[in-house]
Amino acid sequence: MTIIYLASISIELGKGALKHNSRIFNTPNTNPERSHLNKEYINDDIKNVYHKLFDEAVERYNSKQTRNDRKVKNYYEKICNGKQEKPFHEIVVQIGNKNDFGIDKQTAELAEKALDDYVSTFQKRNPYLRVFSAHMHLDEATPHLHIDFVPFTTGSKRGLDTRVSLKQALAAQGFKGGTRGDTEWNQWVSAEKSALSFVMERHGIEWEHKGTHEKHLSVLDYKKQERAAELEKLGAEIKKKQTEFNVLSDRILNYDEGLERLQTVEEMLDTAPEYQLPEPQGFMTAKAYKTKIAEPLISKLKSLVKTALARCFEGWDNYHRLNVTNSNLYRENEMLTKINNKLKSENETLRSEVKDYKLLRKVFGHKQIDELLEQARNIKGHKGEKPRSR
Repeated sequence: MTIIYLASISIELGKGALKHNSRIFNTPNTNPERSHLNKEYINDDIKNVYHKLFDEAVERYNSKQTRNDRKVKNYYEKICNGKQEKPFHEIVVQIGNKNDFGIDKQTAELAEKALDDYVSTFQKRNPYLRVFSAHMHLDEATPHLHIDFVPFTTGSKRGLDTRVSLKQALAAQGFKGGTRGDTEWNQWVSAEKSALSFVMERHGIEWEHKGTHEKHLSVLDYKKQERAAELEKLGAEIKKKQTEFNVLSDRILNYDEGLERLQTVEEMLDTAPEYQLPEPQGFMTAKAYKTKIAEPLISKLKSLVKTALARCFEGWDNYHRLNVTNSNLYRENEMLTKINNKLKSENETLRSEVKDYKLLRKVFGHKQIDELLEQARNIKGHKGEKPRSR
């Protein structure tokens, strides 16, 4: 779509006023006559969300505790009363300001549509940030989003194996942090701005970067970030499949061991004294021999044969099913490896392009590169414009 407007992007931490977001009560800066235009995407009870996310982890943790005072009774209250983590976080997302994208301007509708598209993919893009409340406000100065989420991590070795952690949640999504100014949070916000700019372009709005020489590399940075996240996800999937493969291999080895045991049973039937029919003792009658020796031995043999046959048939059935499953896993693993290699290649290309871009800025200066980019955008915009009828 032809770019016809420029707009800044703002993603700031919100106050987390859930009742205000859902308009259970209004504040002086709202226009109640427009409140019916607001949009509610999701509005779950945070306590229910905590139960769904953490109850099983709490149960596993408590089962290992020998002292009652160490057990977790209510994880939500524990986090609320603690100092290490907040129970949830909120971001406020806005395109432009009241002067260029104010609610009374035609551009507000474009901002509304772009924010609509952005919020619809937020949860998929952020699997470790469980969204429980999301609203768009159209009764204030500008269209904007309030998105509230619970950050969580899995596989933790300290405390609960699934627990609240913003830092670890962002790390699981590929944001590792670096210098003091390059934290996981700052990296994530930058990536989210790039994601939003991607959506804005589809609605004719270009991201106007204000107050920074080092402009966001928008598409390149965003694509690189997406590729890194996909690579990490694929790596975890391959690791999971490898674990399944190892389990199946062990089960097949157990099956082979079972066959050896059956052979041992066969040898035992041939040689073990308790399974051999002894000679009659002294003046034992035929009836006594049958009752006391032959019948107990036959009963014992029948029981042994039934058990052996049952295990044999069960073993063969498991063996065939495991072979089929093993073949499927092998094919899936091969496919995931190919996709992983392709994404690595694309990531290397993007990394090279970003490096070249930064080199150009370093050699020719920010100002000259910005001017060239502006000229290129103008040329592209003129080519895409259609003659207007008078």
